Amino acid sequence: MGMPSIFGKCLADRRADEARKAGYYPYFHRLESRQDAVVVMEGKRRIMLGSNNYLGLTVEPAIVEAGVKAMEKYGTGCSGSRFLNGTLDLHIELERELAKFVGKEDAITFGTGFQTNLGVISALVGRHDYVICDAADHASIYSAAHMSMGKMLRYRHNDMEGLECRLKSLPNGAGALVVVDGVFSIGGDLADLPSVSRLAKAYGAAVMVDDAHGLGVVGKGGRGTASHFGVESDVDLIMGTFSKSLASLGGYVAGKREVIDYLRHASYPFVFSAAIPPASAAVTLAALRYLNGHPELPEKLRGVSEYARKAFERRGIPMCEGVRDGITPIIPVPTGGTLETCLAAQEMYDSGVFVNPFVPPGVPEGGALIRTSFMATHTPDLVDEAADIIAKALKC
Repeated sequence: MGMPSIFGKCLADRRADEARKAGYYPYFHRLESRQDAVVVMEGKRRIMLGSNNYLGLTVEPAIVEAGVKAMEKYGTGCSGSRFLNGTLDLHIELERELAKFVGKEDAITFGTGFQTNLGVISALVGRHDYVICDAADHASIYSAAHMSMGKMLRYRHNDMEGLECRLKSLPNGAGALVVVDGVFSIGGDLADLPSVSRLAKAYGAAVMVDDAHGLGVVGKGGRGTASHFGVESDVDLIMGTFSKSLASLGGYVAGKREVIDYLRHASYPFVFSAAIPPASAAVTLAALRYLNGHPELPEKLRGVSEYARKAFERRGIPMCEGVRDGITPIIPVPTGGTLETCLAAQEMYDSGVFVNPFVPPGVPEGGALIRTSFMATHTPDLVDEAADIIAKALKC
């Protein structure tokens, strides 16, 4: 008996199988050590240039210990939603300290960053409202826009004329939410938040910033993109994740007390999902406190990132437009075609460097790239070793 027709698409798509057979399938490599500047993957040492562990806090002893102690005290899970039985004192402490750290009145936490965007946007954008997105926004923002009852409008990446055109097209009095990445996850560039905020205010729209890749990376003491530009009061909602600089798992959004309280009662992904496990909440809180007590960490990360850019430049490794003078640890390298990109990534992996290949549909056709990302714990020797391997694989 054949498979139901709904599964026909699964049988027809052979791309992954073909890549596996050809020996250049770049995904789901098995990690056998801690997430660190150097890891063991599939039995071999690799320099990790494909992680978002920007501050290297996943291995900080005090932060690891916080997770262990929380599991000993609270057990392994909450066995229910925050709305019902799953709210721990840890969750409340974490939300209070997050809000204070990013300069907002209140905050709410979710199980993942993806879930945070789903939960916030779908709850706020109603049937007669609009959500306006930068073309380079994260996939979770687009998923959330589709999940909402409102209408989605899009403008070209960092095109402020395009954004104003979208804002001008709104019906009088319509509710509108402009959602942008603070630091764009693939390109590593920053949103033009001052212009976004100014335009939104002029047309009566609210602003939400996805700062998943900005928290701990830019701004005063790592407080994010709004802090970097000094527009904290002009940004209505600051969203971020725990799985990057804060070395854990989960997400949050911070804003006005009334808005956050509304989300606690109206956001389906919050109300109907189990609470963040105790160990994850404790690790996040410990990492946030560690960052707050070590404001030099983002500067250390920036120094590593600058060194990496110069190392790439010395070896003739190309960098995507606008990256050479950038300030974030994300350095994308243009590679062109899908096959060439996957083959280059495989050669780098075989030679001891793990990177992230981005191919269509994640990027436009002909615009495949290799995304490298650095940590505050990468040493100059590791950066130079990795750059040599990348240059050789790309035949620079």
